[in-house]
Amino acid sequence: MLRNRRDLQSLLYLILQPLLMIYLWQVGLSSVASWLIYGLVFFLSLGIGVIHHNHTHLRIWRNKRLNRLTDFWITLLQGHPTFVFYPSHIANHHRYHHGEHDAARTYRFGGDHNHLLGYLLHPFQAGFVLYPLFIDWLRRLREQHSGVFYYCLRQYLAVLLLWSVLAWLDWQKFLLFVLIPQLHGLHWLLATNYLQHAHADGNSPINYARNFSGWVNPLLFNIGLHTAHHHHPRAHWSELSQLDLHYRQQIDPTLNAGPLIPYMFRTFILSLLLLPYRSQSLMPPQSSGTHHADSV
Repeated sequence: MLRNRRDLQSLLYLILQPLLMIYLWQVGLSSVASWLIYGLVFFLSLGIGVIHHNHTHLRIWRNKRLNRLTDFWITLLQGHPTFVFYPSHIANHHRYHHGEHDAARTYRFGGDHNHLLGYLLHPFQAGFVLYPLFIDWLRRLREQHSGVFYYCLRQYLAVLLLWSVLAWLDWQKFLLFVLIPQLHGLHWLLATNYLQHAHADGNSPINYARNFSGWVNPLLFNIGLHTAHHHHPRAHWSELSQLDLHYRQQIDPTLNAGPLIPYMFRTFILSLLLLPYRSQSLMPPQSSGTHHADSV
């Protein structure tokens, strides 16, 4: 009943993450192996966020009941309801493509920049402006689709119940093995928007997104192929490699940023010391709603 067999990888991540958390809860960080497993939990927290994103665009299962169960499973693993992607991502980000009406556009916060502090702060800034969208979405659901409203509310209740039980059992283990990895995953999920769009052109029909190559794509479901995803939001993630070939030659060459980790090292670390590595904005200087900065 899987929509695409490539989502066996998604299921592996969804099963492995809680199993590793349970193992660490039992043995603690008592050996080198347990620390390596703890690092894997942090990596899988990134994968859960990408699976959440992909599942919102194209449901994993062909069966409605299995998709709803997956909603709750991702909710519990991520520590945040899955419904939030509809008002913040589908109805906002994919509607406006990082343009001036995109609520969490990177250049909304302190001008057009691309540096380490902006990357670290973006999730908090984005959360501040996105939560009103969630609340308004829930308010309209309550008025127009009460069944869906209570479905979303049950996701919040499920997270609170799980957190309460685990904190009651052992609050220190809960913080270390559950809450901190979940917060790490949520931070990265929102910070990815900064990686993919900071210093891109929010007014362009195609130069509004940055793309990455390398291991980030097979490990994290082609999350680096962002232009193709924006143009084909209903395409399964496994199809983006082929679709990316069509756009790679059309976008500004600087938006084909290569492997993710070297890009982050150049842009956020080396740029502090060497001017040639500083990011250059593609936004026109007189763009509406922006405060342009050539480089930071």
